[in-house]
Amino acid sequence: MKLQQLRYIWEVASHNLNVSTTAESLYTSQPGISKQIRMLEDELGVQIFHRSGKHLTEITPAGKHIINITGDILDKVANIRQIAQEHKNKDKGELSIATTHTQARYVLPAIIKQFIGRYPDVSLHMHQGTPVQISELASKGQVDFAIATEALELFDNLIMMPCYRWNRSVIVRHDHPLATQKKLTLKALSEYPIVTYVFGFTGRSQLDQAFDSAGLKPKVVFTATDADVIKTYVKLGLGVGIVASMAHDPNIDSSLVALDASHLFEPSTTKIGFRRGTYLRSYMYDFISLFAPHLTRGIVDEAVKAVNSEVLDQLFKDVELPEH
Repeated sequence: MKLQQLRYIWEVASHNLNVSTTAESLYTSQPGISKQIRMLEDELGVQIFHRSGKHLTEITPAGKHIINITGDILDKVANIRQIAQEHKNKDKGELSIATTHTQARYVLPAIIKQFIGRYPDVSLHMHQGTPVQISELASKGQVDFAIATEALELFDNLIMMPCYRWNRSVIVRHDHPLATQKKLTLKALSEYPIVTYVFGFTGRSQLDQAFDSAGLKPKVVFTATDADVIKTYVKLGLGVGIVASMAHDPNIDSSLVALDASHLFEPSTTKIGFRRGTYLRSYMYDFISLFAPHLTRGIVDEAVKAVNSEVLDQLFKDVELPEH
């Protein structure tokens, strides 16, 4: 049994049993992967995958157990490499982050600038996507950290820690009737077309819940994953925008008026998550504390020890989160 063979079965399973795609991602040949999988199955005396002709169709019951253990083995191998690198050169390595546009555009730039200034020899890689995509990348160990507001709780192998709370602003053009309204109401908002985030994205669920609780149905005419796109269509007069307050910059967005909507919607909490069992290097701890200063190394280590989400929630129960 070779480590390479284990990596092949893990990657094939991660690529929906598509050997061709797996070969491309690993920069190797499709026949080579198929041959190594066959050799592993022959050695073990069980099939890991069912086949139809040359195509893999599903993972066998035995294969599911083998692949689950393989994931643990590959995690430990990755941790061994991280430990060795930490002792060889603790300030050199890589850090990959998956997050949403809002975090990447409005929150992370100052943090990343400070981090790079402190760790110039650490290569940073950022992946953007939906909260589900972000969480899945972290759950599969394909990125070190996931930073998002929604969907992190869908994966029970992620350790999630609260970073900050935020709320929303309504953005309109200067000539819009709401621009001069002293205090917004949900009723007033529901009378105009709304441009906002895609469902399940950047705290959208709190928005929907607020309208539902008031017995109102908002006229959502356009949704996007990108706050800048939302603002663009508000400027065109397509509707009233509802975005994270942090996404409005008075200098850049001078053609728009931002109206506080924090009294209309429950606040959202942005969290940072990483896969359980991940070896955190020193610079990873530092990145977490730069992003959320209350998440000290000691607190992160306590979170790692939490056996389930209930214990984790209890750890942060009395923590007063900063507002963005």
